[in-house]
Amino acid sequence: QMQLVESGGGLVRPGGSLRLSCEVSGISLDDNNIAWFRQAPEKEREGVACISSRGDYTIYLDSVKARFTISKHIGQSMVWLQMNNVRTEDGGTYYCAAGRSFGTTCNPSFAPAYDIWGQGTQVTVSS
Repeated sequence: QMQLVESGGGLVRPGGSLRLSCEVSGISLDDNNIAWFRQAPEKEREGVACISSRGDYTIYLDSVKARFTISKHIGQSMVWLQMNNVRTEDGGTYYCAAGRSFGTTCNPSFAPAYDIWGQGTQVTVSS
């Protein structure tokens, strides 16, 4: 069964850090790109970051560059999103998603490229 399960969300103060985890099952991380998306209340979903199937290409939403890091471990079937210096606008439900890789890059802003989605984990940023 192909499944993505996110965890690690919670309440974090502005300027704090949080690490989100995405447990992958039934999906080959060698063949799929993985992305993190987020959606805040009354806002459109946006792609935050993605990592290519080979793991050597990552790309980020401009507003999270130098603060967030996406990484994966194929042997552990895990993908993470390290969030540092969190801002209030980073709050929302975070989803990881998998999509078949057809090249060496990935695109975190094109949601249709990802056909398997997790249930999401909530991140609340508040002092």
